[in-house]
Amino acid sequence: MKLSPQRLTLNSRALSARVAGEQGDPASARDQLAVLLPIYERAYGPEHRYTLAARHNLAHWTGMAGDPVAARDQFAALMPVRERVSGPEHQDTLIIRQELARWTGDAGDAAGAVAQLTALVPVRERVFGPRDRRTLAARQMLAFWTGKVGDAVAARDQFAALVSLSDRVHGPDHADTLTARDNLAAALAAQAPGTAPRR
Repeated sequence: MKLSPQRLTLNSRALSARVAGEQGDPASARDQLAVLLPIYERAYGPEHRYTLAARHNLAHWTGMAGDPVAARDQFAALMPVRERVSGPEHQDTLIIRQELARWTGDAGDAAGAVAQLTALVPVRERVFGPRDRRTLAARQMLAFWTGKVGDAVAARDQFAALVSLSDRVHGPDHADTLTARDNLAAALAAQAPGTAPRR
């Protein structure tokens, strides 16, 4: 299908923002998307998938630019819209829920992140299966924030279970398995300075 000139222009500008962020300039990505979002809203409406994608990307790069509170608030505002448009168990909705948990934690509310992820993991397991990479990523994030709230034993046990599962799913040399092993080692060290788990 041939794209309209307007759509081509917006695609190009959105790609420019993404490239800026991925090349290490998240502030530029954020600023470009902040300019683009009202254009998407005028051109397509506030609940069109292009507009929602732009809002998602703006929230993400806002957080990556060093403002986790604003990222959390943007994802919190976006989530009910995405749920209404796509449904509560749509892949895009679940991604936003995980992003919201991440930035909730980064904004200083580790317990809030744990609560959100505790609710999210069973949904991911039901929708995608317990061995799906998206499910494992949510479980890894839950283990990370469990450690951050001070429950080193639970974090250790969660990371140990992840190592075993990732080893069976991906193999012992896969990057996800190695990351899980690193995180387990950090949890076993009681999250000593310099050994905090990686998400």
